[in-house]
Amino acid sequence: MPTLLPGITSRQIPTARVATNVLEREGDAADGVPVVLVHGNVSSSLFFQPFMLTLPRSWRVVAVDLRGFGDSETAPLDATRGLRDFSDDLAAAVAELGFTGAPHLYGWSMGGGIVLQYALDHPVASLALQAPVSPYGFGGTGADGALLTPDAAGTGGGGGNPDFVAALQAGDTGDGPASPRTVYRTTYVHAGHADAYEDLWVESMLSTKTGVGNYPGDGRPSENWPGFAPGDHGVLNTMSPDHLDLSGIVDLAVKPPVLWVHGDADVIVSDASLFDLNQLGALGVIPGWPGAEVAPAQPMVSQTRAVLDAYRAAGGAVTELLLEDCGHSPHLEYPERVRAALEELVGRVE
Repeated sequence: MPTLLPGITSRQIPTARVATNVLEREGDAADGVPVVLVHGNVSSSLFFQPFMLTLPRSWRVVAVDLRGFGDSETAPLDATRGLRDFSDDLAAAVAELGFTGAPHLYGWSMGGGIVLQYALDHPVASLALQAPVSPYGFGGTGADGALLTPDAAGTGGGGGNPDFVAALQAGDTGDGPASPRTVYRTTYVHAGHADAYEDLWVESMLSTKTGVGNYPGDGRPSENWPGFAPGDHGVLNTMSPDHLDLSGIVDLAVKPPVLWVHGDADVIVSDASLFDLNQLGALGVIPGWPGAEVAPAQPMVSQTRAVLDAYRAAGGAVTELLLEDCGHSPHLEYPERVRAALEELVGRVE
């Protein structure tokens, strides 16, 4: 299968930060409505290609590769800045693209957090959040977003699965238990979902650059269960709750309309996420769990709902699209419904 689908082109945009690779549609007008698609962790812009091709031709659609993913430059991440290295890279690329007006941003998973950070720092026309990371980061917080332990134990780079990291490094295209293909089938989409592009999705996942400065990042010992705390470098640490808090969107003076798209069968971003070590402890997968009073699972979806409810109460417009029998990738699983919701969102601003 070719990497680029017919009608999609790729080019690198040099910036003062990193060289950012972007996918674009052939024939899009330079002054079209700017819509930027931002992928999540262990993926790349390749995941957006079929979806891009279905969007209105009056739009100028661009999908970006984040640093250390796809064909963008590999550079280390300062995780003490949360997701700002990514969002600042995105802002630099947007400036070079020369859009007419502020962009509409569509962020998936970690990308949802990146576009929220972008909106805290730059004007945006609208925000679409697909299965976004909680505004309070990934793991280690209670319902109100407060840290469960002072050092955010159990979150960040130390939680990366070494077998999965090894599979990425080896370019594993098979279907072993820790392979990208198996991870895609069992966590990216709902059970039973299949499509013709699976090999392309695996290729996209395998573009992830590994190492302390990239995926998964570093960790440090902790006296708290499960024995490690986040470090200051790499992808997973950008989302550790001691480094990331995006709840400030509630206080934006100018509030762009928000679309929240998520599935009820998502096992990655969930109130009972199978990627949350506290949840895995409760299930007995990780031994020594100290109990729900000390280490409860992070209510990720409930946290997002609370922040978006506060955003709405403060004058922002929020639309929710909750899809039944849908996993972590609504734009792959139910593209028509997601496209219709996105068209409605962008249409409010045009």
